Amino acid sequence: MSAPDGSPVGAERSIGELFASATENMSALVHDEIALAKAQLKQDVKRGATSGGAFTAAGVLLLFSLPMLNFALAYGIHTWSNWNLALCFLLSFAANVLIALVLLLIGVVFAKKAKKSRGPQKVAASMKETAGVLQKAKPHPRPELDLSKDRAPAAIEAVGRSSS
Repeated sequence: MSAPDGSPVGAERSIGELFASATENMSALVHDEIALAKAQLKQDVKRGATSGGAFTAAGVLLLFSLPMLNFALAYGIHTWSNWNLALCFLLSFAANVLIALVLLLIGVVFAKKAKKSRGPQKVAASMKETAGVLQKAKPHPRPELDLSKDRAPAAIEAVGRSSS
């Protein structure tokens, strides 16, 4: 049985190993926070697109349906009620405006949700806090690499063999 970093359970680890593990975990945390920010930003863009779509639908409905719907509705009201034809046309126009207002309100609700969402700002503040913690941390000493001339040809030869 071993710990997540591969060392045996119960074995004492050096300060350098602990610091390396902590640095690795902090790096993973920063990457996860960036992924969270991207996901929240994607959700905000989706809400904004829904809002824009509702605004566009309201405008298109009002623009293209007014002539046909006004005539059909006005003549229908006139047929059923025998009211003045001008009043019937006014009522049909009011019905179209009412539908457009409902679509406009839906667009406003989604726009407020998209504006109210502060997800990316929260993640940015958390990332600044994490960066502040990492700046105060002191790195562990790393061993010098032995780059003697004896090892270099073998390494080059091994790379040459592996790529063929």
